[in-house]
Amino acid sequence: MAAIMYEDRSDTLEAVALEVDVTPGPQPGTFTVRVSGEIDFDNAATLRTALLAALVSDRGTLLVDMSRVTFCDCAGLHALLASRRASQRAGRRLRVTAVGRPVERLLQLTATRDLLT
Repeated sequence: MAAIMYEDRSDTLEAVALEVDVTPGPQPGTFTVRVSGEIDFDNAATLRTALLAALVSDRGTLLVDMSRVTFCDCAGLHALLASRRASQRAGRRLRVTAVGRPVERLLQLTATRDLLT
């Protein structure tokens, strides 16, 4: 499963792609969700939708790899936290397993790292 979003910025069409790819994980009962690109207010719903779809598709743990995310704002963080709450209600786990510098900084500033890892 993959989702790609392009955002129209000013007068030029600049491809700002958010890609979300869901594949079977390294251990039985896990799924890896690889996220790359920029996550902001305009496309955070795409991330949330992909994570929620992965949650209902199987009963395994979601391992979210955000090491290729180049930008993430509070809307992206909200999508992660909302998906985490949904996974808890479903009796499942959602763990962020890898982050790059932009996501690490956001998690540290908001003191949410322990909730997602």
